[in-house]
Amino acid sequence: MPYFDNDGCQLHYEDYGHGAPLLLVHGLGSSTRDWEYQIPVLAQHYRVIALDVRGHGRSDKPREAYRIADFAEDVAALIEHLQLAPVHLVGISMGGMIGFQLGVDHPELLRSLTIVNSGPEVKAKSARDWLEIGKRWTLSRLLSLETIAKALAKLLFPKPEQAELRHKVEERWPQNDKRAYLASLDAIIGWGVRERLKRITCPTLVITADRDYTPVERKREYVAEMPNARLLIIENSRHATPLDQPERFNNALLAFLGETANKEN
Repeated sequence: MPYFDNDGCQLHYEDYGHGAPLLLVHGLGSSTRDWEYQIPVLAQHYRVIALDVRGHGRSDKPREAYRIADFAEDVAALIEHLQLAPVHLVGISMGGMIGFQLGVDHPELLRSLTIVNSGPEVKAKSARDWLEIGKRWTLSRLLSLETIAKALAKLLFPKPEQAELRHKVEERWPQNDKRAYLASLDAIIGWGVRERLKRITCPTLVITADRDYTPVERKREYVAEMPNARLLIIENSRHATPLDQPERFNNALLAFLGETANKEN
């Protein structure tokens, strides 16, 4: 069970397969476990590294404020620790934000970037945005992780045949450290690097579920601002696309990565 140290914080990661390095970065309240439908498939073609970012999973949970930039520096430190650069990076939700941050701060570390159900900023631009952000911030503090888990499970996986996926959320989410979870949520709110997107010149695939929290049109807008990005919509999916549409997701990712490798050769 490998760990490495970055600035006094012990960070857990998993390492599978051989080949070009492919780094997986999870979302808020998640861990390496939520890539369970990707790792066995991807590791047949790539060296797959999955990280528990600070405050999550088996990594340390420092009792301090977190920033997306801190998470990105942890990823950069892992890349340096394993001498991986440049890497293919895949990030979902908060992991996508970390990918954006790494891309604008250290573009030389990325061979390609895949963003899943995420965006380059979390900033309120309307009264409705302020209301939604305030509601989430407040409820996250008032409600127990168990209560949040049950509501989230129903939201992410509402279909009767998705009972197993709901159970995973209900089991795993309460295992979070509440203080670290809230610190990570605080890191997201108000964050943004949209004004620097042009620094990310590597091939970029933005994957969005048709029923993600934010509309597809918002992704179209920021993809148009990037020099080498394109958008893929996965239908009949919500925020946890790698879990609810694993085959479609895996095939799309492998096709993109294969195309990127062909252009390099």
